[in-house]
Amino acid sequence: MNQVYQISLIACLIFAILLFTGLAYSSIIFYKEKEQRAAFRSLLLCLLLPPVYFISWYYNWQIVAFVLTLDLLFTGILFFIPFGKKENITDEAPKNQIDERDIMFARNELKENTKRYEEYYSKNPDKLAPDNKFREEPGLTAEKSIFYNELACKAANASFFTVEQFHKAVDGKINPIQSNVSKTDLSKFLKNWSKKLGALNVGIAELQNYHFYSHKGRGEEYGNPIESKHTYALAFTVEMNQEMVASAPQSPIVMESAQQYLEAGRIAIQLAQFLRSLGFSARAHIDGNYQVVCPLVARDAGLGEIGRMGLLMTPNEGPRVRLGVVTTEFELEADKRHKDHSMLDFCVKCKKCADVCPSKSISFDEPKTVNGVKRWQINSESCFTYWCKAGTDCGRCMACCPYSHPDNFLHNFIRFGIKNSSLFRILAVHLDDFFYGRKPKSANLPNWIPENKKAQK
Repeated sequence: MNQVYQISLIACLIFAILLFTGLAYSSIIFYKEKEQRAAFRSLLLCLLLPPVYFISWYYNWQIVAFVLTLDLLFTGILFFIPFGKKENITDEAPKNQIDERDIMFARNELKENTKRYEEYYSKNPDKLAPDNKFREEPGLTAEKSIFYNELACKAANASFFTVEQFHKAVDGKINPIQSNVSKTDLSKFLKNWSKKLGALNVGIAELQNYHFYSHKGRGEEYGNPIESKHTYALAFTVEMNQEMVASAPQSPIVMESAQQYLEAGRIAIQLAQFLRSLGFSARAHIDGNYQVVCPLVARDAGLGEIGRMGLLMTPNEGPRVRLGVVTTEFELEADKRHKDHSMLDFCVKCKKCADVCPSKSISFDEPKTVNGVKRWQINSESCFTYWCKAGTDCGRCMACCPYSHPDNFLHNFIRFGIKNSSLFRILAVHLDDFFYGRKPKSANLPNWIPENKKAQK
């Protein structure tokens, strides 16, 4: 037994050093991330916890050291040994196609006293009252909105304008002479070139019927059935800047969203044109001009899971990304998707996005069966109405999601524990609340964006 006690004493010394180093390192990381609360609390723990282990070793408190060592062993089991795997949290495939005319962005484009307006609400009278609520608000980037900032909002509009210029280039002429490139070589080339162009993560999916909208809901093709012979899709993410997102729902969030929609559009246009030059039909799917439901395609390409807030949750950036998709007739090498049950289980336990949502549009409940499919569904009407009131695309859920923390060693270490253990997922929720707060305040605007609502003349 004395040997066990001696081992316990040595373990306490080693852990005191590791704990001090880890908490000190965490304090530095939090400070660099401008998370003052987290940095202070980490520093406080750094001063309080390691001495308990060090003193036990120094004064030869064998019984205390033994108990502390058992605690260390339990923590190791909790963190490193996979258990508590919960499956079937959500269903995989929607049973029906989504009609783009029903999404909020399409309904927002309907103008009173027009044929489209009259036809849509005659078929969907239940949507008129909630839609009239968002029409009463100033609108996205509008001057009378809550978070209007002239420079940021006009910068966002400039990005949205540029994306619109891309719309006419999503499709185009196909080279009549087809390349004889192999699917292995082309798939590898597309993935690596996408990253060189600025994509963060890239995947390939074999297209299914539910990936496509049933009808176009925006632009000149409004109401047209979507018919495509494309069988494969390359999906990619672009990262949204953490500092810009952290200030949500203030104006930088819409500025950053617009910028990354633009980046995703630029990359998708280049990839689609490249494929057409090889002699293969290809189409880019970019903001405001989609034929596919990008989150579903990206999920099936292995880029993440669709979580409680209805956004694609990626492993290292969470929902803090924007998506681009290119579809093609060429048979690419599809990635095999491995459903991340741990991420979905974390969404079940966390509920932070629901707590911080200003419009209370995110459900606290378990996934429910909607149109025959078990999933989470947000209240898109109340969400979009708040957008129109705030003048930004809010992003509060995105900013506060624990998965949105920067992609670095500290946060990836926590993500490792989340992926391995159901019990650690519970602990991780409480740790995030302890360091960041259950309802953290919005970060200040970046110092290069003026606080005043209108630019100085």
